[in-house]
Amino acid sequence: MKRRNFIRNSSLATTGLASGLLNANHLFSYKDAIIGHNSHQYKIDLQWGALNSNFYPVNDCHEMVQDSKGRIILLTNHTKNNIIIYDRSGKLLEVWGTDYPGAHGLTLNVENGEDVLYISDNNRHEVIKTTLDGRVIQVFPYPKESGKYPKKENYIPTETAIAKNGDVYVADGYGEQFIMHYNSKGELLNIFGGRGKEEHQFNNAHGICIDDRDASNPTLLITARQQNKLKRFGLNGDYLNSIDLPGAFICRPVIHNKHIYLATIWSGNGAEGTGFISILNENNQLISAPGGCEPKYIDGKLNSMYQTLKVFQHPHDVCLDDDENLYVAQWNSGKTYPIKLYRV
Repeated sequence: MKRRNFIRNSSLATTGLASGLLNANHLFSYKDAIIGHNSHQYKIDLQWGALNSNFYPVNDCHEMVQDSKGRIILLTNHTKNNIIIYDRSGKLLEVWGTDYPGAHGLTLNVENGEDVLYISDNNRHEVIKTTLDGRVIQVFPYPKESGKYPKKENYIPTETAIAKNGDVYVADGYGEQFIMHYNSKGELLNIFGGRGKEEHQFNNAHGICIDDRDASNPTLLITARQQNKLKRFGLNGDYLNSIDLPGAFICRPVIHNKHIYLATIWSGNGAEGTGFISILNENNQLISAPGGCEPKYIDGKLNSMYQTLKVFQHPHDVCLDDDENLYVAQWNSGKTYPIKLYRV
């Protein structure tokens, strides 16, 4: 990892702005639009975080988190700068990282009073734990000891979730679809899930998080993206139930207060360029879909969802700040920088 402390001039000169909005000129037609439904509506910021791509290029903007100082951290699989750190206004603060060609999942956890990052790398077939400035602390290699993987190439981790006791859960979303459960030392404790059509199995276990909205009974929420479901498991790996989101091909769940936020990378029949954002309430019902159709339930079942405004192409993650503004990172979307949605 080569740290770069020197930040070049990142003002939005013509080249920077043009690059940041490449293939996104259609957004200007939504400049003053309010998107979303019911209690969660937003105004679009078209210029947030756009940089001079000659110095700070992005490829796929996979995930974002906010650290304890309120900074917004973006993970991209461009090895000139895998990590880009902004303040909330979109000002560039720092960049680092050249060693993560398959950078996909980004989880922040506070350990011993310090923020640490867990980077899931598709190409390296492992999860790397680092400090906020990029120093490697620990590596979770492919789980050879599980007996499920004859070679590391079969293991393609996409996301992690960290329990309060320090246990680490890794979702193999692009591999054999198993969920690995480690202790903080990196010792494999359990493995569950796997590819299949049964309720406890997955087709694209893309994302995972700890649902601690009921503090006395934390559970795992795990994406089954191709099945249009969120699946709930106990921390011991027992399947509990599912949340059906027909027409919504969801990425990782992000818990904020009592709501669940999900980047929805495709919708309807799964065609490209049809993404929106899904927001669920404390009862796990979809209440707002910025960029998508109005959520409607009939006899307790959600109508199939689809994109109605082409604000997004392929949303891959959402990050929330303290004012509940949203930051949306996108996969395969013209190498554009994140979009900010201001809560109104």
